[in-house]
Amino acid sequence: MSYLPELAWPALAFLIAAAAAFVALDLARRLQTTGERESRAWLAAAAVAWASGMCAAQFIARAAQVAASAGSVEPWVVLGAWAMALVLSVAVLAQAGGGVTGPRRVAVAAGMLGIGLPAVQLALLAAFGGVFGSNVQWPLLALAPVTAAVGGAAALGLFFLLRQRFESHRNACAAAAACVLAVTVVLAQHLIAQAVSPAAPSADPLGPALGPLVMAALAAVATAALLAGLHLGAARFERRRLAHVSARQDLRKLALRDPLTGLANRVMFDGALNQAVQHADAHSTRLALLFIDLDGFGPINQALGHHSGDRLLREAAARLRAVTGPQDRLARLGADKFLILRTDDPGTDVAAHLAGEVLERLHQPFTLPDRDTTLSASIGIAMYPEHGAMSTLLAHAEAAMRGAKGTGGATYCFFEARMANSTRDQMELLRDLRVALANGQLELYYQPKIHAASGEVSGVEALMRWHHPQRGMVSPAVFIPIAERYGLIHALGNWVIDEACRQARVWRDGGLRMRVAINLSVHQLRASDLAERIGTALARHQIQPGLLTCEITESVAMEDSPVTARFFEALARVGVHISIDDFGTGYSSLSTLRKLPAEELKIDRSFVLDLETSSDARAVAEAVIKLAQVLGLKVVAEGVETEGQNQILRALGCDELQGYLFAKPMSAKALAVWALDDVGPRSLAFRASLYKDTALLAMH
Repeated sequence: MSYLPELAWPALAFLIAAAAAFVALDLARRLQTTGERESRAWLAAAAVAWASGMCAAQFIARAAQVAASAGSVEPWVVLGAWAMALVLSVAVLAQAGGGVTGPRRVAVAAGMLGIGLPAVQLALLAAFGGVFGSNVQWPLLALAPVTAAVGGAAALGLFFLLRQRFESHRNACAAAAACVLAVTVVLAQHLIAQAVSPAAPSADPLGPALGPLVMAALAAVATAALLAGLHLGAARFERRRLAHVSARQDLRKLALRDPLTGLANRVMFDGALNQAVQHADAHSTRLALLFIDLDGFGPINQALGHHSGDRLLREAAARLRAVTGPQDRLARLGADKFLILRTDDPGTDVAAHLAGEVLERLHQPFTLPDRDTTLSASIGIAMYPEHGAMSTLLAHAEAAMRGAKGTGGATYCFFEARMANSTRDQMELLRDLRVALANGQLELYYQPKIHAASGEVSGVEALMRWHHPQRGMVSPAVFIPIAERYGLIHALGNWVIDEACRQARVWRDGGLRMRVAINLSVHQLRASDLAERIGTALARHQIQPGLLTCEITESVAMEDSPVTARFFEALARVGVHISIDDFGTGYSSLSTLRKLPAEELKIDRSFVLDLETSSDARAVAEAVIKLAQVLGLKVVAEGVETEGQNQILRALGCDELQGYLFAKPMSAKALAVWALDDVGPRSLAFRASLYKDTALLAMH
C-alpha cells in the first residue's frame, strides 16, 4: 500500500456510505406521500441503495487490509452479507419512513439497526477471513451495537422528525443525517474489525488479476454508478410527478373557470356561495346576490357574429371586475348571465348602489371591430337570509331579474314573494308542457288567409294550442316564452313542422290543396339542421315544398350576418316559401331585403289596428305595399278586424288579408267542414287552386 495514502481507502469508504445513506433517505421520504404500490417501489430502491452502500463501504475499507496481508475474498459470503443488509434496510426504512413517523418508530428502527448492522459487518468480515478466536476483544464488540443504535437513532430522528418541521431544508437534513449514518457505519465496522482477529493469509481463489484492491475499486465504481442511477431516476420521476400534479391543478382550475372571460363558473360559484352562507350563519351577517342578464345580447350576437359577441362578453366581464372588490364573488353563469355575491354584511342600500354601478358601467358604449354598440342589463337582487335559504337564493335572484326585464330592462329589482310563486308556476307549466308534448295534448289551429281581390281563402297559418287537462286552453303567449327560456322550443318547433306537413297531407288526400304557414322562432334558427328537418318532414309526408310557408320575424330576417344568410340559402334550396313577419316594427335595410329569397311581407297588426284613425299608420302600410310591389313581393296584412280596415287595405293594393273579420283560428276538422260544406263564420269560398278533386291532385 506504499503507493496509496494510508487514509485513502477509509475516506473512500466513508464517502460511499454517506452517498448511499443520502440516496436511501431521499428515496425513503416518499413513503409518506405516495400510494401503497409506489411506496413499495420506493422502499425497495432505498433498501438497495443503503444495503449496497453499507457493504461497499466495508468491502473497500477491508480490502486494503486483506491486500496487505495477501488474504482472500469469499464472493458467496459477500453476497450473503449483502442480502442480510438488504433485509435490514427494508425493516429499518419501513419502520422509520412508513406511516406517520414518531419517536417510538424511530427508536424501534434504531434498535433494529443496532442488532442488524453489526451482524452484517461480521458476515462481511468472515468473507475476508475474519474469525472469532481467544483474542476477541468483547468490550469493543459489545460497543458496536450500541454505536449503531445511537448513531442510527440520531440520523433517523434528524431526518424523519426534524424534516417535518423544516421541509424547505429537507436536502440539508438528508445530508446531515447521511453523514451521521456514514460515521455510524464506519465506526461500527472499525470497532468490529478491532475486536475480531484477522485470519491467516491464504491463496486468493480469484487470482492476482482480480485481487482485493481491484475488487474494491470495482465495488466503489459500481456502487457509485448504482447510487447515481437511483438518484437521477428519482429526480426524473419527481419532475414528471410535479408536472403531472401541475397539469392536474391547471385542469382543476380550468374546470372551475369560464374559458371565455376567466371568471368563476357555476361550480366554483356554488362553492363560494356555500362558504359565504356558512360564514353568514356563524356571524349573523347578510349576503347580497345580484343576477345580471344583458338585455338584447342575442340579436347583437347574431347581427355582428359570435366573434364580436365573445369580445363584448369579455369586455362586459372586465367592467364587472372593475366595480367589484375583494368582498365580492364574481362569476359567469352562462351565455350573457353573470352573478355577483357581496359578502361584507351589505344592506339593501349597498346592494342597490352596486346594481346602479353595474348598470352605469355596462351602459357605456362598447367598441367592436365593426361598430360601436351599447348594452343595458336587467338585474335581480336577492338578500340572504331574508329572501330565502341558500338552495333558493339563486332562483329568487333570477326571478327578480325577470321582474326587472318585464318592466323593460335597464334596471334592477329586489326579490318579492310573489315572484317565487310565479317561478313555481312556470316550473309546473314546463313540467306539464313536456308531458303534453309526449302525450299529444298539443294541437294546431289554423287561421285562413283571404285573397283580397276575390275574397276567397288562399291559405292558412298554423298556430299552436295547448289543451291542459286541468287549466283548460293555455295561450301560446304563456307557454311559448317558457319553452324558449328553458330550451323546449326546439322540440315544440320540430313538432309543429311535422304536424303541419302531416295535416297538409290529410287535407290533400281529402281533396284540399292547402298552403300552410308556420312560424319559426329565433331559437329555432340557431339550429344548423333546421332546413334539413323541414325537408325531411316534407319528404316523409310527401308534400310539395311550395305548399309550406315559413314565417320569420323582420328583426331576425334583417340580421346581415353569415349565419342568417346561410339559413335563408338552405331554406331556399328546400323550396319552401319564405315570409317576413311583423314587417314595419324593426329596422329594415333595403339592400338586405333585396338579398333575401323571400316571397311575401306581412304588415304588423299594430299598423292595421290604426288604419282608420291614423294617417301615419296608413302611410306606413302604403309604403310597405309599394316597396313590396317594387321588389316583386306579395303583401299580407294580419289583424284585420273591421270592414273599414278591410276596405283601406284592398284600396292600397294589399294581396292577402288575415284576421278575426274573416275567421278566428280553428281546428283542422272545423276548417275541413268549412271548406267542404261552406259552413263557417263568414261565407267565403276556397280558391280553385286550393280545392280540387283528389283524382286531379294525383296528377300533380
